[in-house]
Amino acid sequence: MKPAILVTRKLPDAVEARLRRDYDARLNPGDILYSGDEIIERAKDVDAILPCHTEKFSAEVIARLPGRVRAIANFSVGYDHVDLQAAKARGIIVTNTPEVLSDATAELTLMLMLGAARRAGEGERLVRTGAWKDWSPGFMVGTQVTGKRLGILGFGRVGQVVARRARGFDMEIHYHDLRRMAPEREEGATYHPTPEELMPHCDFLTLHCVSSPETFRLLNAGRIALLPDGAIVVNASRGAVVDDDALIAALKSGKLTAAGLDVYQNEPDIHPEYRRLPNVFLMPHIGSATKETREAMGFRALDNLDAIFSGREPRDRVV
Repeated sequence: MKPAILVTRKLPDAVEARLRRDYDARLNPGDILYSGDEIIERAKDVDAILPCHTEKFSAEVIARLPGRVRAIANFSVGYDHVDLQAAKARGIIVTNTPEVLSDATAELTLMLMLGAARRAGEGERLVRTGAWKDWSPGFMVGTQVTGKRLGILGFGRVGQVVARRARGFDMEIHYHDLRRMAPEREEGATYHPTPEELMPHCDFLTLHCVSSPETFRLLNAGRIALLPDGAIVVNASRGAVVDDDALIAALKSGKLTAAGLDVYQNEPDIHPEYRRLPNVFLMPHIGSATKETREAMGFRALDNLDAIFSGREPRDRVV
């Protein structure tokens, strides 16, 4: 008998085809966002759950999952939506999908940098609404990216790819991580032992941190104050690493020229001030949204399930 898998969202066709071939797949063709109660109800006769970051596996939800559930194989690199201690206490294996998102997320980061710096959101609205009337030397003047200093907060897989791509703009790379990388990974980047030491070297600052208690509101008012006047902030990691009120205040005051954001707290009910600010380039959490990456994420999650149900250790186990 094939293991039964609850799939909480509509996945790419190729991924669902493999699911149907190898498992008793309980799919979600309507792509309905399940509540915690609905997940528990639908999981009553399954062996594993394949969710996305949109489903919240709190301690209360995990405590109510049927005993038959052996694994939560996330279709995401982040796993802050799962209470890992509760899963561990229940003996539930939790996996994620690292590595396969790096290129797509780095591409999106560069788009956010360019969009924020060159006022892409404002320009697009001018053209669409017919408000663009003429040209002048002072019209839509933005910030040049080429040759500027890029600070990277979190120099893991995505941060390193961002650095590599940014060198194509002759950017000077600075970074902070919990530890200094080997020279071959740094590729000439300058290491700073603390976030505070990194901040003064950032004409642009990009955030590539996991969401955890340690990184909650990592970019706060104190650290923003250490950035050069006119700096630009980009976040394509998790919304919780930014203090929204502090970032919004800095954007309003002119301390920061602009921001490019793909992630937010309480998505999609984001802080309303972001929508009102013209100097914020906004995207709807699409860092991994390429056909190639979404298929790779699904296959990676299935590789982890294949390992679990064949008695092997899954490659991407986090608990």
